[in-house]
Amino acid sequence: MGSEELSSLIGERVRTARAVRGLSLAALARQAGVGKGSLSEIENGTRNPNLSTLYALGGALGVPLSWLLAERAGAEVHSPGITARLLDSTTRDGVTIEVYLLRLDPGSPYVSEAHGPNVTEHLVLTRGSARVGNQGNEVALVAGDATAWTADHEHSYQALGDDVAEGVLVMRWQA
Repeated sequence: MGSEELSSLIGERVRTARAVRGLSLAALARQAGVGKGSLSEIENGTRNPNLSTLYALGGALGVPLSWLLAERAGAEVHSPGITARLLDSTTRDGVTIEVYLLRLDPGSPYVSEAHGPNVTEHLVLTRGSARVGNQGNEVALVAGDATAWTADHEHSYQALGDDVAEGVLVMRWQA
């Protein structure tokens, strides 16, 4: 799937969810902490939002990232230092399970805002080493290690050393 096609799908999803919730463009922009002009460009498919922006919009709309990505396996989103590629997503009885291939580049940590009280993240590191988890409670992992945390606080991901770290991230969202 091309970047332009994904941007268009994301824009349609954001616009639809905003309309269903009766939110104005300005109200959603304010709730998500996104500029109104940027949100308009996202909704029109002319701006390719980064991972942080998508999480902020998903949080404000109460939808998982995979829904914004139109549940398209292979869809990839980035922010500085991190790439997430959707591998699978399924929803049943109000629970959404998302599976991502996560890539962490060496350097500064990527800090993710809280996703909500009903979101749990599970990470199995498959390559390299990393420090991950809720701010102040991060754990160091090496390839083969796993950890999980409730994502209701800011949490971070950081490759340790000079090498890339990769893993499989499973997110469980409960409505």
